[in-house]
Amino acid sequence: MTSPAPDRNRPIGERHVKIWFRFTPREGWLPYDREGLWGVTVGPDTARICNIPFLQDGVAEGDVVRFLTDAHGAHWAAERVEPSGNCTVRVLPVPTGPLGRSAQAVHDRLAPFGLGGETFSPELPLVALTVPADADLPAIKATLLRGQAEGWWHFEAACVTDAWRAA
Repeated sequence: MTSPAPDRNRPIGERHVKIWFRFTPREGWLPYDREGLWGVTVGPDTARICNIPFLQDGVAEGDVVRFLTDAHGAHWAAERVEPSGNCTVRVLPVPTGPLGRSAQAVHDRLAPFGLGGETFSPELPLVALTVPADADLPAIKATLLRGQAEGWWHFEAACVTDAWRAA
């Protein structure tokens, strides 16, 4: 059985709309098949995503997506029409590793890079991070790889740019 990922609070502002993304749940992972992200409308059928996806791949905070509105008023993502240049990286601390289950320790390790992020829940300390286009990509990747090699965390790059790939 699948369901939507847990909801987030609506950001302050009048033009925010919830944009829903559908995806196939991963085997052995969370049982969700859709995630709602907040966006700021920039046109009649487009919105700039303003939070970080925990589950949806291929989209980052700041991207503009086109959406279709169904008969019930729900806005469903159709395509990304303007990439922001930002990347989405997800980090899950290894419970038996040096950081334990601490999402805060993940944030602390990556704070020198100025990365903004959100934590899924206290029970699942998955940290979703926005890596800005102008960030020190080689240093961030090196830190992520070192942390993985040393047993601090597992990570995945869920939305990347050519600059990220080249770093």
